[in-house]
Amino acid sequence: MTGTSRTDAGTTGLRALLARPAEAMLAFDFDGVLSPIVADPDQAYAHPDALPVLRRLAWRVGTLAIVTGRPAAVVVRLGGFAEVSELAGLLVAGHYGEERWDARTGETTAPPVAPGVEAVRQKLPGLLRQWGAPEGTSIEDKGRAVAVHVRRTSDPDAALDLLSGPVADLARAEGLSVQPGRMVMELKPAGMDKGAVLRTLVGETGARTVMYSGDDLGDLPAYDAVDRLRAEGLDGVLVCAGSTEVAALAERADIVVDGPDGMVTFLAELATRLGA
Repeated sequence: MTGTSRTDAGTTGLRALLARPAEAMLAFDFDGVLSPIVADPDQAYAHPDALPVLRRLAWRVGTLAIVTGRPAAVVVRLGGFAEVSELAGLLVAGHYGEERWDARTGETTAPPVAPGVEAVRQKLPGLLRQWGAPEGTSIEDKGRAVAVHVRRTSDPDAALDLLSGPVADLARAEGLSVQPGRMVMELKPAGMDKGAVLRTLVGETGARTVMYSGDDLGDLPAYDAVDRLRAEGLDGVLVCAGSTEVAALAERADIVVDGPDGMVTFLAELATRLGA
């Protein structure tokens, strides 16, 4: 099987998932896992095989969930998840859990936007010019967070070195935190992370086995949550959609696959083993 576990804990988790799929939650980051990383985030459509394989799995596993830093509605659009009958139970937690999209109603619920986000939204364009941000630096307004992308600059690593300090200072001044990622720095409300939302979803669904798939630094709190759940007696599987840009997840993962292509291949083989 593609992505065979290289750890005992992962092997145990996979066995539990295959033996009792109705008690399992399969949770995924979106960008870099179910969709490719592209220069324009608004064009990061899901891998063409992602939706078909999720539809297969939905019949066999207890819960499918997307846990993302993006707005939930954006991920639903890019993934093509709306009005798909097999995915009526899909959980989409956007903005690191602040938003929840209900597949049955198509509605998104969320608390008010943190005041610091609006302040950053207003200040950041002028500050980037003041800091000498290189050509190609761009701002992504996520509604409940604001991201600074440097992927399109001539030297992204140098741009990150130049901007990371000032961006962190701005975040602290406005009561926000910075989530680093693949050529991006996201300014978001403090306390929002994927580990907290994953534990919440496990509590709500009663899952006894949790497989989490990620690719970026923002997924590390979810990895931490799976480790804690294992210590509490649940089974867990950590999957990394590997890339050359981030190594931290691959070092901890039970299973490493080759980006979104490898992810959908792994999920298709898993679906076949589950009889889906």
